[in-house]
Amino acid sequence: MFERHGGGSRALLVHLDLGRDSADEGVLQEFQELATSAGAVVVDVVRGSRDKPDSRLFVGSGKAREIADRCKLEEVELVIFNHSLSPSQERNLEQLLQCRVLDRTGLILDIFSQRARSHEGKLQVELAQLRHLSTRLVRGWTHLERQKGGIGLRGPGETQLETDRRLLSVRIKKLRRDLDEVRQRRELNRAARQRAQVATVSLVGYTNAGKSTLFNALTNANVYAADRLFATLDPTLRKLELFPGLEAVIVDTVGFVSDLPHELVEAFHATLQESAEATLLLRVVDSADPRRAEFEHEVDSVLELVDATDVPSFTVYNKVDLRGEAPRIDRDDEGRVVRVWLSAMTGEGLDLLHDAVVEHLAVSRRRGVLTLLASQGKLRAELYELGAVIDEHVVDDGGFELQVDVDEIAWQRLAKRGQVELESLPLAAGQA
Repeated sequence: MFERHGGGSRALLVHLDLGRDSADEGVLQEFQELATSAGAVVVDVVRGSRDKPDSRLFVGSGKAREIADRCKLEEVELVIFNHSLSPSQERNLEQLLQCRVLDRTGLILDIFSQRARSHEGKLQVELAQLRHLSTRLVRGWTHLERQKGGIGLRGPGETQLETDRRLLSVRIKKLRRDLDEVRQRRELNRAARQRAQVATVSLVGYTNAGKSTLFNALTNANVYAADRLFATLDPTLRKLELFPGLEAVIVDTVGFVSDLPHELVEAFHATLQESAEATLLLRVVDSADPRRAEFEHEVDSVLELVDATDVPSFTVYNKVDLRGEAPRIDRDDEGRVVRVWLSAMTGEGLDLLHDAVVEHLAVSRRRGVLTLLASQGKLRAELYELGAVIDEHVVDDGGFELQVDVDEIAWQRLAKRGQVELESLPLAAGQA
């Protein structure tokens, strides 16, 4: 009878080149960073190449024996594969290696479980883990195939495997119900922002591109940021004041990674939906990383999964200080912003990003003379607070005659509260 090993932190990494881009050293480097982010102490790396995986051991019998020898020599407690393993391959490898075996999906799920802090994040991670675990029960471990036995435990003949499947199914259904409630609350919040005509700016990008650092620099927030993969997991929303009268909500989302497990994409769909419903996407890229083009492609793939490819966007190339370049804005042939180069760490170029966001969110403005009654002092004060008043004259009846310049979003907000009539102030020339 075979029982699973408990595992540990001393890890041996296994990476096969399967006749594709996996031969790139950057893929192996990312794998090592993932293992380190999970808390593993990497003692050795085993590489190999095959045309296709071995159906029984994934790596083939010769390479498996080499890995087993390394495990004994280095006193390895955990072997991590940079690939997806079938349940039977995991089981066969653990029997041969006599230590715990983890595949890439399990590794990423473990990192996410460590990073989740909010109630929603924990629910999403647990759902993804259970969905992954449910596949591990198929042709799984022998102790799950035993009948219950012992005094008080003899029943209708249900095996431990059947019991675990049933319990998993019940828990997964409950998690889905809980996440549906969270999703409904998110949708209500998004709908409220849309009714109030509040723009949403969503930061998306490959993990460790500097999204959280940029988020903190723009909002003076204190979101945890570190030079490691998946430093932050839970989405964070903050108010971003672009100029008096124009505010937006900025969202810091989870970072993406190549071969992101399907379970995670599905579980985090509610969170990623913030990107699909955004007014503007800022695609944050580490400009100093030689694999940035590949990373941008991975981000596009995830955005396609959540139907966010049509959302207006431009690219923010971060970390220009590491390239020794000056911040700048790149425009297309029609003069539209397509790229902003900056350093979120040093703050260089943040003003350019601010201007680019304002330009993208620019709306028509209402300009002209607005006559207010003496009793409308509250509206007058609010217009001043918005910075919309250019000039003012007191009229004979004690009212006010204001020359104003106000953006359409703020004006619509005032109109919805019944403070003004839209027709009382015309659109600026050329913006009707």
